[in-house]
Amino acid sequence: MSADRYLFTSESVSMGHPDKVADQISDAVLDFCLSHDPKSRVACETLVTTDHCTVAGEITTKAPLTRKAVDALVRQVVTDIGYVAKDDAEREEIGFTADAVQVNCLIHAQSPHISQGVDVGGAGDQGMMFGFACDETPTLMPLPIDLAHRLVAFHAKLRSEGKIAWLRPDAKSQVTVEYNADGTPHRIHTVVLSTQHTRAVMTSRGGEDYFTDEARQQIIKDLILPVLKADRPDLVKGELVMVPPGGSPKMGPNDIACHINPTGCFLTGGPHGDCGLTGRKIIVDTYGGRGRHGGGAFSGKDPTKVDRSAAYVCRYIAKNIVAAKLARECEVQLSYAIGYPDPLNIWVNTNKTSAPGVTDEKLVALIREHFKLTPKGIIETLDLRRPIYRPTAAHGHFGRDGFPWEKTDKAEALRKAAGV
Repeated sequence: MSADRYLFTSESVSMGHPDKVADQISDAVLDFCLSHDPKSRVACETLVTTDHCTVAGEITTKAPLTRKAVDALVRQVVTDIGYVAKDDAEREEIGFTADAVQVNCLIHAQSPHISQGVDVGGAGDQGMMFGFACDETPTLMPLPIDLAHRLVAFHAKLRSEGKIAWLRPDAKSQVTVEYNADGTPHRIHTVVLSTQHTRAVMTSRGGEDYFTDEARQQIIKDLILPVLKADRPDLVKGELVMVPPGGSPKMGPNDIACHINPTGCFLTGGPHGDCGLTGRKIIVDTYGGRGRHGGGAFSGKDPTKVDRSAAYVCRYIAKNIVAAKLARECEVQLSYAIGYPDPLNIWVNTNKTSAPGVTDEKLVALIREHFKLTPKGIIETLDLRRPIYRPTAAHGHFGRDGFPWEKTDKAEALRKAAGV
């Protein structure tokens, strides 16, 4: 690698990853509440492990959220993800299936003291939130996290359609991009993809179970290569080379190293292989480490919780600024005090990529003029009291069509106001 270039890596996880199973259940509970009562107050946490799911939290709602309803929601989410078994042997091997999981419901009402401030339009908590956008991809997301999300999303598609029959739901991806000194992507450098699988692609050597190299090559050919070439074929500058566990294959200067199931085998996975909790994948959920994170998780929280809604509006602001070509990169911070409606600060950083005549201070003024930043204003602008949240809980909250914070409807007005 040239001395004036650098590497940056981001990861994503699949819908069957145990933490994402928990996130999807929490957001399914939220959507259920909002579908019956748009003013529901929800803070829902989920824990999943071998044949067990606990749903807990503070919820105040007119929705019929009985124990029976929670049980049904959990089983539906687990079914949709794909943790189902055809017989007792497969059920025991998977260790977490829709028909066998035991559901424990520990939900109670939210504190009335929080409502004192929220009912009059204040923020549901204190904290700082960030949003980010850049022009590296059509989605205005950083390239490494964008590709990592696309890999696990395509993994889910191939699995659900039966095109790679031996895949199971748990998977992780990781993409390293080589950048030029000016911050533009030079090439895709390394891909890591670990996927849970059935016994159909296992072999035994010396009494140990291993994932086959033929299966690794199929992942490279049918999953990784199509994703890498979909948006930026210009960054695929060499061959995709399989790196066997513990091996060091001969690599050309532009070849892409592909580590597929590098531990050797991934039969045991999902909540049976690792306990999952709501809110543990906050960097996966946002920008893959490229932009800052305020620390608050998203899933299971209704939009009065600014951890979620203000992070969404920060992305909305940053994306519209980049779409307006006022900057090639933009990061936005808002902060709030519990019970107080207006943000305590607005901060913008364009990392010296702003258009001529546009300063970060000018962008702050434009934000104040063009965006409603109270919790009430954010909820109204993005229409957040709808059951739209479960789809956010897998494959990233940002950079995907259909979410209102991904709109660029303010770009033209911002460009005119800036005089660019």
